[in-house]
Amino acid sequence: MEEVLRPLIVFGGTLALTIVAGLLVDRFLRYRAERQPPRRLAGLLRRTQLPLQALLATTALHFTYPLAELHLRQDDMIRNALAAMAIMAAAWLTMRAVDAVAENTLEQYAGRTTDTARVRRLRTQLTLVRRIVTTVLTVTTAAVAILLLFPSLRTLGTSLLASAGVIGIIAGVAAQSTLGNLVAGLQIAFGDSVKIGDTVVVEGEWGTVEEITLAFLTVRVWDDRRLTMPVSYFNSQPYENWSRGGPQITGTVYLYLDHSAPIARLREHLYDYLGSREDWDGRNWNLLVTDSTPTGLVIRASMSARNADDVWTLRCAVREELLRWLRDRHPYALPKIPTAAAPALAD
Repeated sequence: MEEVLRPLIVFGGTLALTIVAGLLVDRFLRYRAERQPPRRLAGLLRRTQLPLQALLATTALHFTYPLAELHLRQDDMIRNALAAMAIMAAAWLTMRAVDAVAENTLEQYAGRTTDTARVRRLRTQLTLVRRIVTTVLTVTTAAVAILLLFPSLRTLGTSLLASAGVIGIIAGVAAQSTLGNLVAGLQIAFGDSVKIGDTVVVEGEWGTVEEITLAFLTVRVWDDRRLTMPVSYFNSQPYENWSRGGPQITGTVYLYLDHSAPIARLREHLYDYLGSREDWDGRNWNLLVTDSTPTGLVIRASMSARNADDVWTLRCAVREELLRWLRDRHPYALPKIPTAAAPALAD
């Protein structure tokens, strides 16, 4: 009877204590979150309850397992398995904690500044640093530790560590493209050339940078398509970044009109119309004749806006308004295609 009750008491008591400890930690975090609503770190750390519970349970079972006195042939293997599960739970806990700290840091910084460019830069850096911590440090350390726990794999783990230099050389030769993207990702994160949320024009496509990883960068195109490109592209090829140096931007509208077009009146109407638009920021505007051809004039209207989205809407509205105004008030100014009857051929 004791052979059955003792393991049940040991394992049941261990699990009960770890569950109570996990609930106490969660209750404390919830209490801190309610006492300090502006600071969300305690509330975000509550996401770590499940991995914390797993870590406490596997660690406690690893150390209390000998008290059960099962005397099985697989005792060492079971304890190694519990240790391996504890290491994986610790890695899981680290990932959740890093995510919570990164999100809290970004929210606090965004609340203290109105500079959206700095917020996007910090978001890009935190995203890549978080990926490095979770993938390179946590996962790699956990995998090596698990290998070293099992006697049958200890030699393999030691050999992997000892031959890291040779493996690094081989990997460097075989995966030059991947390593190049990794280095390019770090350069983008801390070089501030492109950030999450920037408006860019790449390969003729206009869109917003939606995600940056260590290998790829995703641009959400204006029609909701996703353009995925290697990060190294942005360090080796030219592209337009409309958010670089500030979100303000100047847009242009080209009109092709007849030589008789009333330029002065058209310029006055453009200014009056821009004054009625909320998406015009009032910084600058102009209307110029940029070219003259045998068949007409090339008119360029320019106007400024607060960001790329506003300038796109403003350009479309200005083009439509100017054409409507010319059609209603000065239809003779619209472009004409001269035609003439073909001369009759003599018999």
